[in-house]
Amino acid sequence: QVQMVESGGGLVQPGGSLRLSCAASGSISEVGTMGWYRQVLGKQRELVADISDGVGTNYADSVKGRFTISRDYAKNTVYLHMNSLKPEDTAVYYCSANIATTRSMGVYSVYWGQGTQVTVSS
Repeated sequence: QVQMVESGGGLVQPGGSLRLSCAASGSISEVGTMGWYRQVLGKQRELVADISDGVGTNYADSVKGRFTISRDYAKNTVYLHMNSLKPEDTAVYYCSANIATTRSMGVYSVYWGQGTQVTVSS
């Protein structure tokens, strides 16, 4: 029904930059909040940033001033621009979206991307 495809992870040196992308496709009627989460093995998944129409953007304190979330509403795509990366940013990054499908009768559900590894190391 709905596919969430991520791209853009990889290995980068401290201080470097990466851009993550996530495109939602399929039987989509409406897309609400889109966001990025990250998870380190053995720890809980945590919110990195999200973006909502009318509400704006929200960032974890640890990434404020370094990461920027943006969105292309026409393409149902969300981006995460990551600058000044630190080793502690190393994690698997997951995109998420609140989506109402053409069959859900206006009911929204959360969909997740497959995850992309970001490693910050010299």
